[in-house]
Amino acid sequence: MRFMILLKADQHSEAGEMPSAELMAEMGRFNEELIKAGLMQAGEGLHPSSRGAKVFFSKDGGVRVEEGPFPLDGLLAGFWIWRVNSREEAIEWVKKVPMPMLSGEAEIEIRQVFDMEDFGEAMTPELREQEARQRAQLGT
Repeated sequence: MRFMILLKADQHSEAGEMPSAELMAEMGRFNEELIKAGLMQAGEGLHPSSRGAKVFFSKDGGVRVEEGPFPLDGLLAGFWIWRVNSREEAIEWVKKVPMPMLSGEAEIEIRQVFDMEDFGEAMTPELREQEARQRAQLGT
């Protein structure tokens, strides 16, 4: 099972404040532990929303772009993708994350990533072949 681990932004990450060298070292050690355990597939920090944009689509085919920054609620500061055996295992690993935010509080969301099998009959043999071909091109 794959899970995306979503680290929520706070006022410090949105202000573009960088973590301390000590926290970076702790996160580096934690990432090494994930890699050695064979769990980590990807992980990155995100720039503040002031450097981002949102694209909105309407039913009539219209497209609207909104430039950041955006309200803090629900914004992300970073993510990991892990392959673990269960949601419970993901939770246990998240409990070990070094305190990631300067504010002293943090929220981390855990969301399961869909696998081809989750789509059942909607994933036709042709779509499975296309998915396999695309993954091969990506090297995943």
